[in-house]
Amino acid sequence: MNHNSKVQLRNIQLPKTFSEVDPVYLTETTMEHRKKKILERMKEDKFDSLIIYADKEHGNNFEYLTGFIPRFEEGLLVLKKSGQASYILGNENLKMPKHSRLQGNLYHYPLFSLSNQPMDNEKSLVSIFNEIDFSNDKKIGLIGWKMFTSTQYDNSKIFDIPYFIVDAVRNMRTEVNEIVNAAYLFIGGDKGARTINNANEIAHYEYGANLSSTSMLKAMNAVEVGVKESHLGNLLNADGQTNNVVTIAATGVRFENANLYPTSKQVSLGDTLSLTTGYKGGLSSRAGFVVESAEQLPNKQRDYLERVVIPYFKAVVFWLENIRIGMQGGEFYKMIEDVYPKEENHWHLNPGHLVADEEWMSSPIYPSSKEILKSGMIFQVDIIPSIPGYGGVSAEECIALADEDLRGQIKNEYTDLWGRIEERRNYIANELGILLPEHVLPLSNLVAYLRPFLLNKSAALTCVE
Repeated sequence: MNHNSKVQLRNIQLPKTFSEVDPVYLTETTMEHRKKKILERMKEDKFDSLIIYADKEHGNNFEYLTGFIPRFEEGLLVLKKSGQASYILGNENLKMPKHSRLQGNLYHYPLFSLSNQPMDNEKSLVSIFNEIDFSNDKKIGLIGWKMFTSTQYDNSKIFDIPYFIVDAVRNMRTEVNEIVNAAYLFIGGDKGARTINNANEIAHYEYGANLSSTSMLKAMNAVEVGVKESHLGNLLNADGQTNNVVTIAATGVRFENANLYPTSKQVSLGDTLSLTTGYKGGLSSRAGFVVESAEQLPNKQRDYLERVVIPYFKAVVFWLENIRIGMQGGEFYKMIEDVYPKEENHWHLNPGHLVADEEWMSSPIYPSSKEILKSGMIFQVDIIPSIPGYGGVSAEECIALADEDLRGQIKNEYTDLWGRIEERRNYIANELGILLPEHVLPLSNLVAYLRPFLLNKSAALTCVE
């Protein structure tokens, strides 16, 4: 958006969505490369072994190497610096190692099973660890799902893993003199293996970004006075896929009785409405008013468009047009702060973060960050203002950064995906007036598409000369 551009709410064509897109599976080459990246990082930081925890909610680092999560139960993946892998699993996941993308030895630990299930083959976790043999290890990394970034504590000594597992690690037979949280090997901005995606991985994750944004447009188009939250929530869920966030379809006052989920509550004229859905690789989120025009807004919020929506939209446009491969995260954070000051707009999280199997993996964009924004990163544009006395606004979607080589690989290896990217780019330019840099690849169908008056299905914000 150049200095002469203005933002207007005007009638435009709806974005195109793609409803018959097949998932892209990760190749054997990609899975082998993932393991190689982790082993290289282990060698660089002198780790003898990694013990990687997983459960249904916190299995993404485990899944990165194995292709599955231990649904219903907890599980551990042990990876030695030699490349040897071992699984420690409960009753209902004993079948999974034969399907895993990473071959390894299986150890049955029934205490990972659900309560009151059979405890056949019961033995202590310490004895299993001793069978695997850590006796000559000097540095062991424990990995849950979170990389702690406290400014007051030693982050390497904080573990997001159940106590009984950490206790067993501390009591096994070993020469170890260092046990640390090693999640940064997977998700840390400068070192994390998972922060950079190849062409196959971008194609794999675009499936979720397409799915979430396709579902979001269906839900937005279904907004009418009298429609139930549950109906909108049903539209936000698609293809039988598991969401990686709680689906939000919330009208009017939120969190009544501490509820987080869509209910039978009906949408009313003048309500605020929040909609969110997310899958592996992409989240879509919208917030606005259930009105056709500003005249139907609450009396004290008639300037909602000028005070809240347009400044937010300008910030999103600036974000998309100015993010660069090779820049420091702290530099980009300051640029967003300069054009969209926190003090005036009351956003308090990172203005953008990395996406993968989970909705928020980590973020290189924070104050004074020296972490470099790299080709292959998938970002969610995520700025959440909170203006006192006004309803909210949101247009969260996902993009990838891709240099010339990566763009060429996607174009050559995934022609259908490249066609969708080009169609999205053309829509963003021709209908929204936003010229994306060539290294910014829209993985979502709704990047920068913002319709603040949800009963007006034709009007969205655009940049005009």
